[in-house]
Amino acid sequence: MADTKARILDATGELFRRQGYTGTGLKQIVAEAGAPFGSIYHFFPGGKQQLAAEVIRSSGRAYQDLVMALLDAAPGAVAAVETSYAGAAELLEATGYADACPIATVALEVASTDETLRAATAAVFEEWTVAGTERFVRWGFDAAAARRLAIVLITSLEGAFVICRAARSTEALDAAASAVVAAVRAAERP
Repeated sequence: MADTKARILDATGELFRRQGYTGTGLKQIVAEAGAPFGSIYHFFPGGKQQLAAEVIRSSGRAYQDLVMALLDAAPGAVAAVETSYAGAAELLEATGYADACPIATVALEVASTDETLRAATAAVFEEWTVAGTERFVRWGFDAAAARRLAIVLITSLEGAFVICRAARSTEALDAAASAVVAAVRAAERP
């Protein structure tokens, strides 16, 4: 049974990345997951909204782990920024610009219409900000500068994803990376 729930969560996350919340139907989710339709309400009695909130939280953790592993492997803040943006560009190109962050995709759709999902996406963005802040503090930035840099990194990355998907080009990611690197270098100066 846990396998069925995991398949539903994974399939939903994949579909949200490509189609968003409103573009993804429950029948499509169970078909992708290879699960019976009733399993949605068995595992998620609150229906699509409960499923989406759980997917947002689990996808948020997975993306955070991925990005933090990239940042932790880098020798410093500038290299970490360059590596994370290069990885994002590779992912977009490899998937034909179909796969991006499911959190931002859903957040854009629900921020003013669904308080439960808005709060779930906001919580994920805050968790990312806290994790990014911790990395910048480790690289020697004071807490206030570290938080600002983490926010700049996240917002520019998420915004660049949107533009890259629309333009079918990684130019926005390249420009965002340069801007974040410049912000990091400026914050390093005494």
